[in-house]
Amino acid sequence: MLRRSKTLKPFGDPPLIGFARGDLPQGNVRDESPVTSATKQIGRPSAGFTLIELVVVISIIGILAAFALPRYINMQSQSRAAKLNAIYGAVRSASALASAACRVDLAGVSVAPTCTQDGGTVNMDGLAVTMRFGYPTADGAGIVTAAQINPQTDQVRVLAGNPLVIQVQGAVDSINCQMTYQEPPGRGQAPILAPPVTTGC
Repeated sequence: MLRRSKTLKPFGDPPLIGFARGDLPQGNVRDESPVTSATKQIGRPSAGFTLIELVVVISIIGILAAFALPRYINMQSQSRAAKLNAIYGAVRSASALASAACRVDLAGVSVAPTCTQDGGTVNMDGLAVTMRFGYPTADGAGIVTAAQINPQTDQVRVLAGNPLVIQVQGAVDSINCQMTYQEPPGRGQAPILAPPVTTGC
């Protein structure tokens, strides 16, 4: 028969009602309680993700992609427009430099002038640039060589003619992502360089 314990400890472990200190079984009875075993089971590491966790992660990725994709497309359009503006600036600078070199030849300063009022060539970085009325011609041997435009590496399309058309590859609408260069119509006139169109880049 079990004896009731009348002595309570003021500190330490809580009292076990109904058992005397000598009647306790070996080991700690509280370690085998259902609450402790359940806690142990909850604390075990899971072997994988639940279906709800996967659905939540996929949903978050979808939302982020929906916001990021338009910005990515817009960045591509802006980069093509920036490339076209850079080529436009290069063409203007090359045209001015070639014209200055031609005027040096016309002034008789050069030892062996090659540029004339109506044609000829100028030497730019070791390359002969064909001229027309003191400015580069609208072709590959003229303004394209002067501006050092390489259609393969620059990813542009050069359409021969007067005016010469330069389009950026990969544009949404190539006609609205281009610039033009037209030779001077006569002596004493400058080439016609329209501002680049970037609405279709």
